[in-house]
Amino acid sequence: MENELNVTYITLDGYVEVQKYKYLYFFCMFTVYILIICSNSTIVYLIWKHRDLHEPMYIFIAALLLNSVLYSTNIYPKLLIDFLSEQQIISYQACLVQFYMFYTLAGSEFLLLAAMSYDRYVSICKPLHYPTIMRKSTVSIFLVLAWLVPACNVAVPTILSADMKLCNFFLNGIFCNNSIYSLHCVSSKARSIFGSVALTISALLPLLFILFTYTRIFIISYRSGRKVRNKAAQTVLPHLLVLLSFSCFSAYDVTIVRLGSDFPKIVRLIMTLQVILYHPLFNPIIYGLKMKEISKHLKMLFCQFKVI
Repeated sequence: MENELNVTYITLDGYVEVQKYKYLYFFCMFTVYILIICSNSTIVYLIWKHRDLHEPMYIFIAALLLNSVLYSTNIYPKLLIDFLSEQQIISYQACLVQFYMFYTLAGSEFLLLAAMSYDRYVSICKPLHYPTIMRKSTVSIFLVLAWLVPACNVAVPTILSADMKLCNFFLNGIFCNNSIYSLHCVSSKARSIFGSVALTISALLPLLFILFTYTRIFIISYRSGRKVRNKAAQTVLPHLLVLLSFSCFSAYDVTIVRLGSDFPKIVRLIMTLQVILYHPLFNPIIYGLKMKEISKHLKMLFCQFKVI
């Protein structure tokens, strides 16, 4: 198999019998995929339709939810095909494309969360300057950079991996992520350097910036009155929950390269379920229920369906 590599399902070693229950798994995963698309797209539609939601915070939320749809679409179609196939295989070129999209969208998520944290920082800590700082042009620049910077960063290690000689054709996972490095005969120092740079720019620096801004928000809101503290809690808490969820998976994904197959199988199962099931559904649930204005429009939309 010089041009293809085997892809196992969730590295479970007996956790699931895919062929025995393949139609059941296909139906369940197809239902989840449709639910992910519908839940995320519904909130994006509400933000697009209602003018009172045309604010930087909600625009960033819409971008984040759109990112979740793209993130899932990068994984689910191939996963659904694999459930109905006798062998789970993918060409190395297609694997690199999935790898590229996976980490580009992951980096975009961190940068979008960083933009959201800056928006909350200005809103709570510098409310008088908010209209002049968070203008439409500023929001547009943040959105473009959030997708462009990771796309450029991840392109370099992906291109360097394209010409690497393969000595292993068995990929331990259900999609192509950092574990593709285990397929190569030799490690590339240049690729490792560019990969580290991409990780720093797209994940570590945004994460440090987010922690800094939220720390400042908590300090200032603690010194202010109850009204400011309530505003900070209502708007910052959903972002922190989403950040915590995504950071846990990202930390796990990075350590896969270091620990490989020695990583506990039950942890692999839990974290894999997080990326394909939990996290894509977590975002719309958190923002749909915890963000007051979005929740209000969501209830109105459901009421309209009941009337119909």
